[in-house]
Amino acid sequence: MNKKRKIKKALITGITGSGGSYLADYLIESHPNVEVHGISRWHSTAANKNLERSAKKVITHECDLGDFSSILSVLKTVKPEAIFHLASHANVRTSFITPLSVMNNNIMGTANLFEAVRAAGIRPVIQLCSTSEVYGQVDPKNVPIKEDCPLNPASPYAVSKVAQDLLGLTYFKSYKMKVIRTRMFAYINPRRADLFATSFALQVAKIEAGLQQVLYHGNLESVRTLIDVRDAMESYWIATMRCKYGEAYNIGGATVIKVGEFLDLLKKYAKCKIVSKPDPKLFRPADVTLQIPDTTKFIKQTGWEPKYSFEDSVKMLLDHCRGEIREQR
Repeated sequence: MNKKRKIKKALITGITGSGGSYLADYLIESHPNVEVHGISRWHSTAANKNLERSAKKVITHECDLGDFSSILSVLKTVKPEAIFHLASHANVRTSFITPLSVMNNNIMGTANLFEAVRAAGIRPVIQLCSTSEVYGQVDPKNVPIKEDCPLNPASPYAVSKVAQDLLGLTYFKSYKMKVIRTRMFAYINPRRADLFATSFALQVAKIEAGLQQVLYHGNLESVRTLIDVRDAMESYWIATMRCKYGEAYNIGGATVIKVGEFLDLLKKYAKCKIVSKPDPKLFRPADVTLQIPDTTKFIKQTGWEPKYSFEDSVKMLLDHCRGEIREQR
């Protein structure tokens, strides 16, 4: 296990997003000696609600990763010792509708960030937030999925994440940039409404409140391995502290479940009967149906393990979604 690195100043890209805001919460609460900075686009103000919990303790900077000069300015001002690169268009289904926008944003934004780091003359540790989607539809013989499993993207979003992943490797090899690639598998994240778990829970809360009659869903046969978002964000910090530069690491939970089984569980916890129906609009043109990670490499390198049980995560999700619907009413 590597000796921990010392980081006093961190920068989170996409800090007002669902993952970025939870990461900010984690750093503020668990590492109060770390000065937390974040960048968000001027037109991301609607997402500021995500950051309410930590807003007074983080320093935010207006910046668009599509604008090289604005990134360079922030990096020269902040001089971070660690960069957590979470900013991305991350909706898989939407990436089939606006593929060019998603790929341009995710690929060029990452390239701009790396080039700005070089131009600023700084040497931060960069945690590059990749995803299990880079593996695509995996041959069952390669399950559980290891880091050397072939990359086989099945959506424009996944293509953009493969490009990000490989850019990280290239900049490590070419310029010895301190890039650590983490490939996160599915997580339970109440602040991200497009994830199946959150979508289901929000619809359950609406039906309980009498605001909706039927819960609509897409493919229920996909298998996912779920982790709590709070554990996921802690793992990013641990990766930055202990993982080897240039390497890729799978991170994920231990709860393997079909999407349909998760829906059944929410129906069981609901305060009234839930009627559900498939909606053709919610099915992807190509789906990834088997995502079970082998996280041995990450655990061996860091000694990390999740803190929250699956039951804790489901309760947190439902409580959050019920609170959101109460606020809307």
